[in-house]
Amino acid sequence: MQSPAAQSATAAAAPQLLRAGLWMLGSIASFSAMAIAGRMVKDRHDTFEILAFRSLLGIVIVLAVTAAFGQLHRIRARRLHAHAFRNAVHFSGQSLWFFALASIPLAQVIALEFSAPLWVVLFSPLFLGERLTVTRLIAALIGLGGVMVVARPDFGDIEPGLLAAAAAALFFAATTIITKRLTRKEDIVTILFWLVVFQAGFGLILAGWDGQLTLPDGRTLPWLLVIGATGLSAHFCLTSALALAPASQVVPIDFARLPLLAVLAALIFDEPLTLGLAVGALLILFANWLSLRGASAGRTATST
Repeated sequence: MQSPAAQSATAAAAPQLLRAGLWMLGSIASFSAMAIAGRMVKDRHDTFEILAFRSLLGIVIVLAVTAAFGQLHRIRARRLHAHAFRNAVHFSGQSLWFFALASIPLAQVIALEFSAPLWVVLFSPLFLGERLTVTRLIAALIGLGGVMVVARPDFGDIEPGLLAAAAAALFFAATTIITKRLTRKEDIVTILFWLVVFQAGFGLILAGWDGQLTLPDGRTLPWLLVIGATGLSAHFCLTSALALAPASQVVPIDFARLPLLAVLAALIFDEPLTLGLAVGALLILFANWLSLRGASAGRTATST
């Protein structure tokens, strides 16, 4: 039996987790749209050009939206070293992700990317002080097994795209943990502003390193606008979710993006829906459910 105080705390936490889940649904939709748009422009723009144009458009969007709502004062220049480090890590992950997106099937990219939430669950106790339960550990291992079933890597001849996607997952996990720490002291608007500023700088430097910069044309500009807008909305939704609930509870919700993008890839790019993909997706979704169930049980046990 829960005490009245414990029941009150549990009731107060439930809406908080629900709001975090809704923000994660926005993140899923945004990341999915960005993946499709990135595939659409890969024939004209290289990875660094995509990232540069995305972030330049992002600067315009952030300043326009914050100015329209009278929120420019929320942008602060504190902890620039932390923002620089976060964005260097995230830029590395994004570069590897867009490279993989142009190299291997979309479902494989997303499947390997989904090892990132598993790394977050495993590393959150070390860097965020969050609790790692046996249930979450088992869920992480099941989810990783599902990822491997979907990706089916040939360890005798591993494609560069597979390695890039796997490495991107590690960088994304590190970014999530760093972002969670930043949300404790920094405003979301500040985090988004320095995201686009730093990454625009990184992208322009690397895109123009060889003296060549391919400008958008009538076909790629709309897709680049989608990438710019969804890149921001994805991070806004993800950061908002992380500010409301522990990373190990929030991030596994992103697993729902795998079956969604697998179906979209089949419809748009004629990528096959295989039995391995279906089995792996089910394992990943089960791991997601198990992780969230364990988190809920842990909150209940703590409050009794």
